[in-house]
Amino acid sequence: MKRSLLLLTFALAAVLFSCKNGEEKTAAQEETPKLLENEYSMYSGEFIYLDDGAVLKGNNFIYGVALDEMAEELAKRVAPVKNEEFDMVPVVVKGILNKKAAGDEGWDEVLTIKEIVTVSDAPAEADIKIEEKKS
Repeated sequence: MKRSLLLLTFALAAVLFSCKNGEEKTAAQEETPKLLENEYSMYSGEFIYLDDGAVLKGNNFIYGVALDEMAEELAKRVAPVKNEEFDMVPVVVKGILNKKAAGDEGWDEVLTIKEIVTVSDAPAEADIKIEEKKS
C-alpha cells in the first residue's frame, strides 16, 4: 500500500511539473513573435533612389532597396538635400533584409524599409568626382 501511494504521488508530481513547464513554454513562444514583429535591424548608409531602383551603400555592404511606399517616402525626404541627381544622402533606417528571389535581377540582398530613423542635412561626399574641363 505504501509503495502504491508513493508511486501515485510521484506520478502526480510529474504530471503537475510537466503541465507547468508546458504552460511556460507556450507563454514564451507567444511573446517571442510579437517582439520580433516590432523590432527591426538598423542600417546606416548612403541612399540613392532612381526611376528603376534604389540602393543603400554602407562601409562594407551594398543592398538593393525594395521599391515600396517607404522607399518612396525616403526618396521624397532625401530629394531636397541632393545637389545633383546622382548624389547619395546618408540615412539611418530600420528594416528587414532578405535574399532576392531566384531568377530575379538586381542585388543579392534586398532591404525592405520599415522605418525612417534619420536623414542627413547634406549629401555624402562623392568617392570619385568627375569634373568637366571648360575649353
